[in-house]
Amino acid sequence: MAKAHSQYVCQQCGYAQVGWAGKCPNCGSWGSLVETVTSEPRSGKNKTTRLSAAKPVNLSSISSSKTARISTRISELDRVLGGGLVPGQVILIAGEPGIGKSTLLLQLADKLGKVFYVSGEESAGQIALRGRRLGIKNKAVQLLEETDVDAVIETIDQPTAVIIDSIQTFYTNDLTGLPGSVGQVRECASRLLRLAKQRNIPLFMVGHVTKEGTVAGPAVLAHIVDTVLWFEGEKSLSLRLLRAVKNRFGPTDEVGIFSMEEKGLIPQDNAEKIFLSKKGKTGIPGSVISSILNGTRPMLVEIQSLVVPTKMAFPKRTAQGVDARRLEMLLAVLIRRVGMPLYEYDVFVNVAGGISVREPACDLAICLSIASAFYDKAVSPKVVAVGEVGLLGEVREVVAEAKRVREARRLGFGLPVTQAKYKYVSQAVKGLLA
Repeated sequence: MAKAHSQYVCQQCGYAQVGWAGKCPNCGSWGSLVETVTSEPRSGKNKTTRLSAAKPVNLSSISSSKTARISTRISELDRVLGGGLVPGQVILIAGEPGIGKSTLLLQLADKLGKVFYVSGEESAGQIALRGRRLGIKNKAVQLLEETDVDAVIETIDQPTAVIIDSIQTFYTNDLTGLPGSVGQVRECASRLLRLAKQRNIPLFMVGHVTKEGTVAGPAVLAHIVDTVLWFEGEKSLSLRLLRAVKNRFGPTDEVGIFSMEEKGLIPQDNAEKIFLSKKGKTGIPGSVISSILNGTRPMLVEIQSLVVPTKMAFPKRTAQGVDARRLEMLLAVLIRRVGMPLYEYDVFVNVAGGISVREPACDLAICLSIASAFYDKAVSPKVVAVGEVGLLGEVREVVAEAKRVREARRLGFGLPVTQAKYKYVSQAVKGLLA
């Protein structure tokens, strides 16, 4: 059997050397030498032997059977994954510390039967305390405090799923680098990937994030795994969003919505409960409902605005959940095309519930919300405004507009305000607030 050892390989030019020098002697790049596991030749001094040779097959001869999936029994997680887990799928979950990654995985372990939970950060006692708080009842969950990836692979015995928390804490003795280094993370992830594929076991890995908000470690980590899920949300709010950044077995445009409560993460199938407030039958000036598209699912959000006279030389424009530059453009349209003297007023715009609006479909709702606050007249609570606003003041149709309107009607908002009804923002303002 070939004996494993390590050497440093330059990621820029491929130059290999045994000792670490910091700077590549060949191309002169700093920090490009990464420790890599290699094997000694089986026969001869510089001769290697191929263990197995793959044979090409015709694409037309491969059967395209439907992929069998395993339901996680967490509706929002199934939505993001594309219908559930695929046997042998390797999933990387990343997000800010304390956002709820370990909580979600422990709740997942409670649903999947025999789960092997490997912790490199927390003790078994700490995980048990969290499990009691979350009401975990699955007695088949096995905990292991270990950071040696080879010991973990030898210990795993055909579970339903494997959870690694987290990959940056694992190491292999075949490399001399510290846990979390580029070589260690890449090698440990590769070995866990082979384990999942060979035994057809779904495997979850928790990944750290950098201060810039990206996945820590080498970029190849995201390429190795099948799926990358990103957990996001404000710690001061209960809202949590789970996005698929990469998914080889499903779409990457779906978003899972959770609410962080005392007993863990609660899937929110009806997101309107979080994003819409109870305004009553008459409505409140400055509040307009709009519809955003998260993945394939339309969601209603409430746009709130406040307009007050300014005492400053330069009026304030404050946006929460809306792009500030987009707000400046819409204010310019209202001033020039609608004739509203907003240059004498401070304008504050907020999206209720803590969600961020990243598409122009809410432009019309923002304009109507500001106009409603300016004139101190409430828009009908049954109105849902959907449309993009251009610099000429025109209202444009948005993607999946009919689908958004249907969902709004289903939830009781029977007065859609779209490009089909009003061609210009000025017409919509006069028609709704006259």
